[in-house]
Amino acid sequence: MGKIAFVFPGQGAQAVGMGKDVYAAVPASRRIFDLADETLGFPLTEIAFGGPDEQLKQTVNTQPALLTTSVAFYEAFKEKGVRPDFVAGHSLGEYSALVAAGAISFEQAVATVRARGQFMEEAVPGGQGAMAAALGAEREALRSLCEAISAETGLVELANVNCPGQIVVSGSKEGVEAVVQRGKEAGAKRVIPLEVSGPFHSSLMKPAAERLAQTLQNVALQNAAIPVVANVTARPVAEAEQIRELLVRQVYSPVLWEDSIQWLLEQGTDTFVEIGSGTVLAGLIKKIDKSARIVSINSLDALQAFA
Repeated sequence: MGKIAFVFPGQGAQAVGMGKDVYAAVPASRRIFDLADETLGFPLTEIAFGGPDEQLKQTVNTQPALLTTSVAFYEAFKEKGVRPDFVAGHSLGEYSALVAAGAISFEQAVATVRARGQFMEEAVPGGQGAMAAALGAEREALRSLCEAISAETGLVELANVNCPGQIVVSGSKEGVEAVVQRGKEAGAKRVIPLEVSGPFHSSLMKPAAERLAQTLQNVALQNAAIPVVANVTARPVAEAEQIRELLVRQVYSPVLWEDSIQWLLEQGTDTFVEIGSGTVLAGLIKKIDKSARIVSINSLDALQAFA
C-alpha cells in the first residue's frame, strides 16, 4: 500500500475569494476563519474573500490568509477520514503542515505567520532586494554562477529549489539583475524577475530570522504526531525544539522542495493531497514525478468530489 502525504502551499498561491465556499458550507472551516479574525484582531477573512488583490498581496496579509485557508480546508477534509503518513509545506506552508501534525495550535500559528510576514517585509528596505525564477538551469551551475556574482556584483543565492528546471534566486537587487542577464551561463532558458516585496530565503533575511526566533520562544510547540518534512533539510522532523530551530533557519535558507518530494517518493509515497488555495504544488510535483497521484483540495467542489 502506497503512502500518503498532505502538502500545503506557500506565498504565490493566494487568490481573492479563496476559502469562501468552504466557509459558507462547513462549520469546522468557518470556525477557523472566525478564529483568525479573533486572534489577529482585524477582519482577515474580509481581505481573503473580498480583496482588493493589492491588500491580499501584502506579505503581512498573504501569510496568515493562506495559512487560514489551508487549515480551513484541512478541517473540512479531515471529516473524510484520510490519515497522512507525512506532511510538508512550501515555505509559509510549513506552518499549515505543523498545524495538521499537531505541533502548533492554529491560533499560535496564525499570530506567528502574521509576525513573520511583518519581519520579512521589514528586514530589507524596499527596492534593495529582489527575486527571480531561473527556468531550465542546472542547480550546481546556477549555484556557481550565484557565487561568482555575489563576489563581483552583489549577494544572490538559491532560494527555492522547486522542481527540475525551476529554481528561484534571491538577494540584492544588483545580484538578482546580474542573474537575469547572465542566466544562460548556467543553462537557463530564461530568468524572470518576480513581483515580491523582499529577498526571501536569502541570507539578507537574517534580521527577520532573529526577530522570528524571539517570537517563537513564546510559542508552545509540541512534538509532531506526523513526521513533517522540513524545507531546510528535506528530511522529517518531529521533535519540538528541532522544529523551532528549523523554522528560524527556514527564513534565510533555500526551500528544498524538489528534494523533499524526492525523499517522500523514496519512502513509498504515491499519493499527494494538496490542501489550500490553487494548484501550484500539484504542478511542481508532476514535474518531479509524472506518475505521482495528486489531488488538490482547493474548493468545496473538490472536497465533495473526493472519494
